[in-house]
Amino acid sequence: MQPSRDISRLNEIMAALRTPETGCPWDLEQTFATIAPYTLEEAYEVADAIERGDVANLREELGDLLLQVVFHARMAEEEGRFDFGDVVDAITRKLIRRHPHVFGDARNLASHEVKALWGRIKAEEKRERAEARRAAGLPAEEATGALADVPLALPALTRALKLQEKAGKVGFDWNDPRAVLAKLREEIDEVEAELDANDARRVAGEVGDLLFAVANLARHLSVDPEAALRGANAKFERRFAHIETRLAEAGRAPGGATLDEMEALWDEAKRREKTGP
Repeated sequence: MQPSRDISRLNEIMAALRTPETGCPWDLEQTFATIAPYTLEEAYEVADAIERGDVANLREELGDLLLQVVFHARMAEEEGRFDFGDVVDAITRKLIRRHPHVFGDARNLASHEVKALWGRIKAEEKRERAEARRAAGLPAEEATGALADVPLALPALTRALKLQEKAGKVGFDWNDPRAVLAKLREEIDEVEAELDANDARRVAGEVGDLLFAVANLARHLSVDPEAALRGANAKFERRFAHIETRLAEAGRAPGGATLDEMEALWDEAKRREKTGP
């Protein structure tokens, strides 16, 4: 089988991999549940390539992510539920419906008007899904509140942001980032209080509240907390690598250095980032 730029060839390859007796044993063992973690991982690798500005790698990672869509669609087709064409049809219908300012009569809208329109259309779609479920005799979706459609499977930091955004849309929010800063200081004080009480379970709870407040501060400052944390991770890796390099020049390793020595090298790395070598 030859490679191709045609999406149909990718579907053919996936079908061959999932063909009993002649397909790939590993691919044949997979289910929606076992593939889901890989789908999340590939999405993160796309984000990582973007963060690094690696366009060549981005092309490859987007292909890996597309494979995940094809894999899920193939398993659904085998069960007689839907196929890849249905996936494409669903998203094209959604995009056309949610962009009447492009494909319909709602023209010349400002960005904030587009966002409001998008929200109204999504609400209409949710009502229609609920009506369709009732008409089919199916139970209503479990949750119906303002936070109902925030997926549980999202990474905790991303889900915190989504929950806050949803609550903010119904007025449960601060108007000033400084109010969030005050809340952040309050949460730090509560962590310290539980440390003094030596209650590990309550400390964990307060640390969770602190992280939630940090995500909220990022949202109010229009900072993507996931991207900000990835940047902080990369910064930590760079500076720690500097510590290792400088110690190695003296024939030493971090395990044989004092904390004061490593902190001095850390500060040196920070200065170099600001002024250059």
